[in-house]
Amino acid sequence: MSIDAHHHVWDPVEREHPWLDAPVLDPLRRAFDTDELRPQAHAAGVHATVVVQTVTEDWETPELLRLAARDPLVAGVVGWTDLTDPAVADRLAALAAGPGGERLVGIRHQVQLEPDPGWILRPDVLRGLAAVAAAGLAYDLVITPGQLPAATEAAARLPQLAFVLDHLGKPPVAAGGTDPWASALRDFARLPNTSAKLSGLVTEADWAHWTVEQLRPYAETALDAFGPDHLMFGSDWPVCTLAAGYAEVLQTAEQLTERLTIAERTEVFEGTAARIYRLRPDDRG
Repeated sequence: MSIDAHHHVWDPVEREHPWLDAPVLDPLRRAFDTDELRPQAHAAGVHATVVVQTVTEDWETPELLRLAARDPLVAGVVGWTDLTDPAVADRLAALAAGPGGERLVGIRHQVQLEPDPGWILRPDVLRGLAAVAAAGLAYDLVITPGQLPAATEAAARLPQLAFVLDHLGKPPVAAGGTDPWASALRDFARLPNTSAKLSGLVTEADWAHWTVEQLRPYAETALDAFGPDHLMFGSDWPVCTLAAGYAEVLQTAEQLTERLTIAERTEVFEGTAARIYRLRPDDRG
């Protein structure tokens, strides 16, 4: 049984999702919910998931927490709040006190869209990140390779906060090659409060022509840098469907970790996510 540490849900009819406006994302411009995900997850042996925010709007995280409260599949929520708000600690407390608040496990912001490459090192952002740590939550990083050095410095300044790197920092799979991404990833991974998600690789490749072997150097680099106990599987559903179905993404991750022992693979597919996010999937359906 596995944990899917990264997926999304949305309905662009009910709520505006401006990031879906790009023509290339047309296949994603419809509702995706856990009713659609659940049979695919169960068929793939996934018994618990972490749903992750997609927009920087106050309405989304409470909705995701209410989803977690009623859906046994969702063991955790990585939500959003304004880190730069002086009242960020109160914001986090309010989320935790609301319906499903016990399932709030982390916070994320679309740092990849910030024009300032050092955004995460701004004093107001660092103050907000410290509040995330004080609330007992992890912080998900969705960044580009060029933003890895700043993220590494932030993680070094805040050793009390668990930083989770989404999609391995978006390596240049389609372009080929590994550096400077690989060296920056290793610097980040050397810090004891960092981990990463084996997720999102298929959509960093050529969506129509990727292969497992094309992805392998990036997965191997991450495994060597973090170790299985700091790496976790995530499907990135439904974004992954641009390049592969749910079952294929999971099978690909299994192939990319085939050199590991059974115990090490258990860490990647369950243990790391449960530990970093403090999940309790055993009491979920």
